[in-house]
Formats: sequence, C-alpha cells, structure tokens
Amino acid sequence: MTAPILPLRLPLHLLAASIAALLAPLASAEDAVATLPAVRVDAAGDVGFTARKASSSTLKSDLPLNETAQSVTVVTREQMNARGVQSLTDALQGVAGVVSGYYGRRGWDDFIIRGQRATESVYVDGLRVEMDARVAQETFGAERIEVLKGPASVNFGLVQPGGMVNMVSKRPRAEAFTEVALTGGSDNFRQFTFDFGRPLSDTGRSAVRINGLMLNSDDPTDFVYYKNRWIAPSMSLDLGTRTDFTILTSFQTREYVRQQGLPVRGSVLPNPNGRVDRSLFIGEPGFGPYEASQARIGYALEHRFDSGWTLRQNFRWQDYDMDGRLVAVAGSGLQANNRLLNRQGTLQDFRGHGYGLDTHLTRAFDIGTMRHTVLAGVDTNHHAKRETTTRCTVAALNVYTPVYGATVNCGSTPLTDLDETIRYTGVYLRDQVRLTDRLNASVTLRRDWASVDSTNVLTGTSITDENYATTTGSAGLIYEVIDGVSPYVSYAESFLPQGGYSVSGQAVKPESGKQTEVGVKFSFAQGRIQATVAHFDLERQDVRASDASNPGFYILIGEQRTRGYELELLADLRNGWNLSAAYANTDGEVVRDVNTANIGKPLDNVPRHSASLWAQYRVRSGALTGLGLGAGLRYESEKQGYSFAYTIPDYTVFDASVSYIGQGYRLSLIAKNLFDRDYFAGGLNNNVIPLGDPRRVLASVTLDF
Repeated sequence: MTAPILPLRLPLHLLAASIAALLAPLASAEDAVATLPAVRVDAAGDVGFTARKASSSTLKSDLPLNETAQSVTVVTREQMNARGVQSLTDALQGVAGVVSGYYGRRGWDDFIIRGQRATESVYVDGLRVEMDARVAQETFGAERIEVLKGPASVNFGLVQPGGMVNMVSKRPRAEAFTEVALTGGSDNFRQFTFDFGRPLSDTGRSAVRINGLMLNSDDPTDFVYYKNRWIAPSMSLDLGTRTDFTILTSFQTREYVRQQGLPVRGSVLPNPNGRVDRSLFIGEPGFGPYEASQARIGYALEHRFDSGWTLRQNFRWQDYDMDGRLVAVAGSGLQANNRLLNRQGTLQDFRGHGYGLDTHLTRAFDIGTMRHTVLAGVDTNHHAKRETTTRCTVAALNVYTPVYGATVNCGSTPLTDLDETIRYTGVYLRDQVRLTDRLNASVTLRRDWASVDSTNVLTGTSITDENYATTTGSAGLIYEVIDGVSPYVSYAESFLPQGGYSVSGQAVKPESGKQTEVGVKFSFAQGRIQATVAHFDLERQDVRASDASNPGFYILIGEQRTRGYELELLADLRNGWNLSAAYANTDGEVVRDVNTANIGKPLDNVPRHSASLWAQYRVRSGALTGLGLGAGLRYESEKQGYSFAYTIPDYTVFDASVSYIGQGYRLSLIAKNLFDRDYFAGGLNNNVIPLGDPRRVLASVTLDF
C-alpha cells in the first residue's frame, strides 16, 4: 500500500502578508546613499581555512567569531575542496566534538554533536530542512558549512541539545564565471559538476547562478550503489543599494541501495566459522532501491533603514518524497549455527512538505558608555508528513556462502500509517552589549508555542492533539584580556517538540536541554590564525527512542549527560600553509533510563578521545608554482554504548592529496584512508554493526572559464 502524496499547499496568505509588511517601509526608503555597502556577502571574510565571522543566518549577529561567547566552527569552501568533501559526513569529520557517519553508508546523514544525536538538526540558510526527510544533503551547493555547538533553540526552533549544522548556499556573484569538473575514482565513482554565474546588470546587483551535479557510484559492498542529481538555480534582484534580495531554489533526486553493515559475530566479535567478508550484502539485490526527491524554493531578504534598523527575512518552502525497500537483520540475528542470518523486509514510504519563515529586526545604539545591539524576531515552521511502514518476510541468508533470490512476501496491510503535522512559532529578543572596549555580554529570551497533531490512518482516529508552550534563554560573557585572547562563559537552553507516539497512543513529550560552557578564544594575524579551547557540561532530558518491541512507535527513555573539552585550530600562514586541527575529550553517560540497567552506561558511539589534522602546502613561486600537497589523519578511540554490548575498536586513518592550479584549470588526486585500514563506523545493536569506509581514491579535473 502506497500512501497518497500530500497536496502541495503553498502558504500564500502568510507569504503575501510578510511581503506586504516589508514593502511599506521599503517604498519610503532612500536608495541613493553612497556610504552604504552595495552588496552584502556572508562569506567575505573567508581566508583559506579560516573565517572571521559566521553567516548571519547561523548566529543572527554581525559579531566576529572571536567576540562570540559560544563555540562555532566554520568549514570554508576552500577547506572542503582541499579535503575532497563529497558529503556532509565528510565535511564534519574535522570538527571537534562531532562524530559523523556512525551508522555507516546507509544513504543519509548521521552525526553526533557533543555526545548527543543531532542528525535532525540540519539547517540550510537559517531554516530547518524537513524533519525525517531521509535525504542526504548535497554539499556541492554549499559555500560553507557552520556548526553551532550546544543548545541553539533560542535563535532557532526545533533544534536538538547537542547543536545544529547550518549549510550556507552558494549565491549569485557580481562577476561572470563558469566552472565544470569531472571526477572519477574507486568503486566506479563518476561525477560531473558545473557552476555557472552571470551578472544581469552593470552594477552586478542583479545576477543569476546555477550549480548542479550528476553522480553515479558503486560501493565496496556488493550490489550497493548511489545515484544523485542536483540543480540549484538562484537569482539576486536589484532593489536598491539598501536592499539585498536573493531567490534560492534547488531540486535533488537520489537513488540508492542501503548498506546495512555486517553481523556482529564474524566481524567485531569472533565467529567459530571465521570472519565474514566485508563486501557481504545482507539484503536482497532484487528488493530495492530507495528513491527520494526533494524540492525547495525560498528567498533571503535584507533591508537597511535610514533609522539604523536592519530587517532580515528568510523564507523557504520544501517538499520531499521517499520510497524505500530493504532487507535487513531481524530478531536475534545469526542463528545458533552462526552461519544463517535471520532477515526481514521493510517497505517504507515517507513524504511531506513544510515551510519556514524567520523575520527579525536589529539595531545598534548607545546608552551612556555602553553599545547595545538589539535583535527582535519571530519565526514560524509548519511540517506535515505521512509515514507508512509495511513488514515483509524473507528467508535467512548464509553469510559465508550467500545465495540470493529469495522471495520477499509483504503484508497487504501496513504495520503503521501515521499522518502528522507539527506547527511551531517562536518570538525572541536579544541584547548584545559592549560594556567596554574589551568586554561583551549577550542575553536572549525566547517564547515558543508548538502543536503536534497525529492521526492513525489505519483506523482513521486522531491519536494526539497536543499543545506546548515554554520559555528558554541564553546568556554569555566574553572578555579580551590581551589582544587576541578572549576567555568566555555561556549558558543556553533548548526545547524540541519531537512528534511520534507511544504504542498506547500517547504523544511523545518535547525534549529539553541545557548547557554551561567556559572557554578561551584566540585570534591572531588579523584573524588568519584562530583557536578555541572549551569545556562544556550538557544535559538532555526526555530523550526519545524507537520502541524495539513495537516498530513504528516511540518511548521516552530518560536523561543523558555529556561533559568534555574541545580544542580547535585553524590557520592560514600566508606562506602557502593552511592548517586545520581538532581534538575532543567527551564523557557521556545515561543518567536516567526506563531500563535501570542502562544507568551509568556510556552513550552510544561517543569516543572518549577523537582528533583530526589536515595540513596543506601550496607552492607560490618558482617552477612548481601552483603545486599543492596535503596530508592528514583522523582518530577515534574505542566506543561503547547502552544499545549494544560490544566494544568498537579504536582506529586511525590517514588521508593525502596532490593538486595543481594552472591557468584556467585545476587538477587534484585525493586518497582517503590511504592505507586501507579496516574499521567500524559505530554500533547499531547487538546483531549488526556498520562499516567504516575503506580506501577511496578520487581524481578530478576542473576547468574555469
């Protein structure tokens, strides 16, 4: 049974009202003021691997990073290119306190921030992507990727306590450019990308840009493959020197077979029959794949008034659709003979739509000797989704001599069929105060209203109609004791309506979190050398988990806590060297749980120690001008958890690159996991374990016109 597609209902009344409210003050504004900047570009301060500021869509602030009392990591486009980033998992691997890809190559993004799952806290241009869309985000369309660590729901609704990721889209430029690239490599990897831009006016304020990607790739696991198509047209309009307005759109399709990992016995644990081949596919080649599509349209607007107020508004509509078929481990996994693997099939249908609108005003003014920058805003989100799951039976698989082609029998009636709508509105107020030339304080308050409406389509009955309201806040203080050295302290809270319901029909309560953080920020050489040392203490309450006894339903399992230290260093040394280094010491544990045996156990897939390093050198003079050499490593100590009873071994993998920049072209050769180290990405349960990535070599040619 396939769920009907939800109708596409653009909130025209909301959009029209917002634009009308904006046009009134715009019509009376004077455009011809030479002292105002002609174009605002968020990433203007990027130098190599370093960024002086986060984008306004992440922090809703113009403060430099070294004056912000919060841990924020910016992954610049140059850093992504240097490391050969192909996915959000790749991009986050060098960020302190982030564990990415811990469920392996299952087809969408999985990551943990500061010991807490943050997979559902992905934003694009300051607006959240659809909840549970299960579509991996395309990083080729991002100019930079920014990670805000710790509770962030004061600035954003619907954010998990560990933190959030904001992807900043590529925008039109004032100059003409054309870039095409071909990439090929391991596992039959083939990719074509293009990035095209043209100004539409003499000033360059009106411009168009289109970037796109076509990707086909196999996988080290038999029968697994990926196909991805992406196109993102954008246009900026000239509405006067006081106004920046950009229309942002994208369309993405993905087709893939899920890589399901390996049985625990015969991989991370011994099996009397020997080790299981790492290329083993535990599904059925004829039962699949996943097919997904995702479409977005929106805009980013900024207007600067005569009075000193600045108005910013972001809007986006999004629609997604995903149908999936998989065969995975069932029941107790391997049978008593340790050869036959119990399996079950699943039909999944996820589809939905939603919109987000965020509007805020900001202005700086003086009161006595203190400089205040006030921000007042309102954001609203609407997410409607339909999820249908059907169970299927299939024969066991001999994992040592696999024979495929078993019949998969699926039930005529879905196991679950849920229609759910989450509506969310928040108002927020912040005051950033420059108390002295070296001392800055920030205080924010937010009030949220949320409703969750759920219907069991199988019975036609309303399951939940819950309404929530809460107030959260944050505060921070940062002081530059000497030039370039700024200790800080901060406190932040979060609130997250989760959706879903228990087998008894009760709505799942919202999740909450709070964090204290102290640290020191360093900034030298006009921001080209930056470092952060931070200690945090984070609590997460009303944690939701899937009900193992009742698939498709959820339970609240209790409270979790993480504490730790982080160190990050980014440097552009201006002599050809760029450096990126990170280290995290994270201690996570279960504080309360419905299963009392879990109390005191470590959190799933959180290594106590993790580190990364990447160094790149570019020759800038002589016969070898343009030649670049890069090398780095990634390390994670052993990992345990409360959801599985085994220990995941530690690992260290090395990466390397060679590149050359010529006149109008670029060449690169990148090797990840250079020495082909076998490792495991993380733990799933006691029956199956995800795999780490083997060696992958990618060669690319890029032409610039």
